[in-house]
Formats: sequence, C-alpha cells, structure tokens
Amino acid sequence: MSDSRMEMVTTPVAAPDVIRVALVDDQRLVRSGFGMLINSQPDLQVVVEAGNGIEAIQSLNATVADVVLMDVRMPGMDGIEATARLLEQAAAAPTGSRRADIKIVVLTTFDLDEYALAAIQAGASGFLLKDAPPEELLNAIRTVHRGDAVVAPSTTRRLLDHVAPLLRTQGPEQAQHSAAVERLTAREREVFELIAQGQSNPEIAAGLFLSEATVKTHVGHILAKLNARDRVQIVVIAYETGVVTPGA
Repeated sequence: MSDSRMEMVTTPVAAPDVIRVALVDDQRLVRSGFGMLINSQPDLQVVVEAGNGIEAIQSLNATVADVVLMDVRMPGMDGIEATARLLEQAAAAPTGSRRADIKIVVLTTFDLDEYALAAIQAGASGFLLKDAPPEELLNAIRTVHRGDAVVAPSTTRRLLDHVAPLLRTQGPEQAQHSAAVERLTAREREVFELIAQGQSNPEIAAGLFLSEATVKTHVGHILAKLNARDRVQIVVIAYETGVVTPGA
C-alpha cells in the first residue's frame, strides 16, 4: 500500500561539491531503497524525501536540491504537474543559482509510458525505469547534473519513437520550433542533429574535430535559440520538427 506521508531528511548539510538529491515517490519502500543507494556514494546525498508533488514543492521551497527523482503517478499532485511547477519556480530564480539549475528525472515503471513523455514536455531532463540497474540510476543523477548528455538515450529514443506521430501533430508550438531551427547556423545545425542522436559534448567534439569548449558554446547558442531548457528538450524538438524520425 502506498504511503504518502512526507519525510524530511535530517542528514547534515551537504558539502558544496556534493550533488543534492530529492526523492519524490508515494511508496516509502522505493524512497528507502533509492535513498540508501544514493547516500552510499561520496558525491551524492539525499536532502529531501516527499510522498507526492505537493509535498515535494513545499519541501523544495525550504531545501535546495540539484536533482529531483520524480515519480509520475502519485496521489494529490502527480509528477507532471509537480515538474512543471518546480521548473516555473526555477525560471524565476536568479540565473546561475542552484535553484535555477534544478534538474528533474522522471521515474516510471513503463518505458513507453506517455506520462513520462508529458513530464519531459513539462521540462524534465529525461526518465528512468524504476527497475533500472543501480549504476544506471547513479549515472543518471550525475549526467543530468553535469548537463552534457541525455539521460538513457536509448530509452528516451524508444519513447519518442513510440509517440512521434503525436509530437508531429502539434500546432503553434511546433511551428515556433521549426522557425527556431531554421535560425540555427550551419555548424549549430550539425551540433543540434548530433545532440538529437544522443551524443555527449566529448563525442560531438571528437566527431567534428572541435574543442569541447567550442561545442559547449554551440550548445549554449542552440539552447537559447530554441528556448530549450536542456538537451532532452532539444531531442523532443528534433522529433517535433522532423529532424529526427522514428527508427532513423
């Protein structure tokens, strides 16, 4: 049975270089298992636990986290709405602050779950299956915090392939995205397409014979021109605009 009572973690304040993690899931057993795994790592620390979206927002208003692991199906307020609200708050925070840079990873039990797609469209940085291997969960936290790669690109790609027709039938927003893609320079377009294939900055730099710093600059310009929060949003836009097609 689900237990949605909020549990604030009372661990010591995390060191500045430690990635602060929030766990949001209505099952206490899931939170406990993930919490033990995450806290076993020297560079990770759970600072918040919550049983639904409302509790997550309340807790994260009081305690800053870098990465949120967010269940999508919860009572009270689900993970989709909670993701949208948390990222609205992040957008209003001072640029460069930890609150502004919060990243959300959606947790789901189905790899073709349209709830996961809705959360990604709301601004989540990707999704993970709850039964993913421990090392994949830990790597995902570090990956989204670092910001230079798409979480579980094969899984994200499978989801987007599945819902591609839905993405292509959207209206005004798709037109805006198409216009924005047209404004990319030739080099930015190359980098955009490689990001959409799931490549990281080092992989793009090696493939295009550029420095990682140059690639990072291009990525920044692409994010700004597309008004995208992160690389997963870039991938979604690539599907929406037909730059990437299912199975390509």
